[in-house]
Amino acid sequence: MAKIEGRNPVIEALKAGRRIEKIMILKTAQGRSIEQIEQLARQAGVHIEQVSKHDLTNLADSHAHQGVIAFAEALSYWKLEQLISHAKEESDNPLLVLLDELKDPHNFGAILRSANAAGAQGVIIPSRRSVGFSPVVAKASAGAVEYLPVAQVTNLSRTIERLKEEGFWIAGADIAGEQFHYQADLTGSLGLVIGSEGSGLRRLVKEKCDFLVRLPMEGQVDSLNASVAAGILLYEAQRQQKVGN
Repeated sequence: MAKIEGRNPVIEALKAGRRIEKIMILKTAQGRSIEQIEQLARQAGVHIEQVSKHDLTNLADSHAHQGVIAFAEALSYWKLEQLISHAKEESDNPLLVLLDELKDPHNFGAILRSANAAGAQGVIIPSRRSVGFSPVVAKASAGAVEYLPVAQVTNLSRTIERLKEEGFWIAGADIAGEQFHYQADLTGSLGLVIGSEGSGLRRLVKEKCDFLVRLPMEGQVDSLNASVAAGILLYEAQRQQKVGN
């Protein structure tokens, strides 16, 4: 079983129909969100247990349980081919996000949230040296983890080649990009590759991209948080899909 921590993540898990064994709620917790959790739990036949703050704090991994922890079936990763088929069924111009050894669970969760909000069809992560599903990721995603498919792959470079075979153009976010993100053509079937927090895109992954884009940096710092960069690129891709480059 997996833990889901926080009010909104638990609400979204209940709405999405994930099988939940029980929900632990702080005895003194109140508010509309708590009432919604209790109502959804009753409808789904999920047992609710009233517990102390000490009990919840000892169980929590995210340190932000907001008085609610649920125990649910673990989320499953998609197969790459399954995700490609899903993406093409969902959109004539599917949008996927590829994360190159991202390790921060808060960044991963925030990217899932942005990807879902921007209408992306899924996210792809390596199975090694990369953050995966966790209570912290679920909390940071604000429930998006319940709806956005995530595929785990053994080799990101080969995955990029496979996506190219399926008609995807691959854009990598890198400070060495020859064009700004708004100058690049981000229409059509697209894969956006975001590098790790410290070192960015690995050399081979970078070489496999069709083109690299960079974000304008007008201040003294020369980089952005991975989740911020992903959000900017996702919404530029969405804008171009709607109104053209």
